[in-house]
Amino acid sequence: MFKSKFRFVLTGLLSLSLLALTGCGSTSTPTPSSDPAPVEKVLRVGSDIAYAPFEFMDEKQQATGFDIELIRALGADMGYTDVNIETAAFDGLIPALQAGKYDAVISAMTITEDRAKAVTFSDKYFLSGQYIAMKKGANIKSMDDLKGKKVGVQLNTTGQYAVEDKGMEPNKYDTTPDAMNALISGGVDAVVADSPVVLWFQAQNPTAQIESINADSGEEYYGIAMKLGNTELADKMNASLKKLMDNGTYNDIYKKWFKEDAPKF
Repeated sequence: MFKSKFRFVLTGLLSLSLLALTGCGSTSTPTPSSDPAPVEKVLRVGSDIAYAPFEFMDEKQQATGFDIELIRALGADMGYTDVNIETAAFDGLIPALQAGKYDAVISAMTITEDRAKAVTFSDKYFLSGQYIAMKKGANIKSMDDLKGKKVGVQLNTTGQYAVEDKGMEPNKYDTTPDAMNALISGGVDAVVADSPVVLWFQAQNPTAQIESINADSGEEYYGIAMKLGNTELADKMNASLKKLMDNGTYNDIYKKWFKEDAPKF
């Protein structure tokens, strides 16, 4: 009798315990996962987005162009989840890079000795040179023919330096399109600027009666600028640049914008 009662009481207590545990289980919150949320890795890039076909705004006001596609491809290859591109005046890009606003600058920037003292450049990624743009019939055949004329250039570009090296004081504009529009309106007699930009402007303005010639000021190579001494990023950038050149991605982007295969350099 005693044993039977004991078994009955024990069975009841076990049942209540199970009900209590079931009730606790129904109201408990799941244990949070110990895996951390994925961290976004953004490459911050500065560019003067007024330099077609390298960087410019499309009809939807989205940045596009050769440089823009290239830096996005490089960012993806380096493992960045996003490439954030911000526009700024060309002559303000290096100071902003030095101040830490950007991780890199891509803006058809020619590698020069003076700039290399202020930034760390990637390996060269584009071959260019200076062209002289003029109205048809201007009879300008060389840089020497620009003496005594009003010459437009973009501020702090190698076009400005090429004109000044000839002892001339050019008219400086914030962008090359501004200088080219001044040529159309008669504000200047000629413009000295990077050859692809001059040729692109001519193609986009076929009724403007513009012609151009090679300025014969030497070959120039563009580089991606990074903060001086940032060898870690520069090494990664160069490795990805080489990879894109080797696997044909670079040539595909080049051919899209310039309608020919990229030159070897």
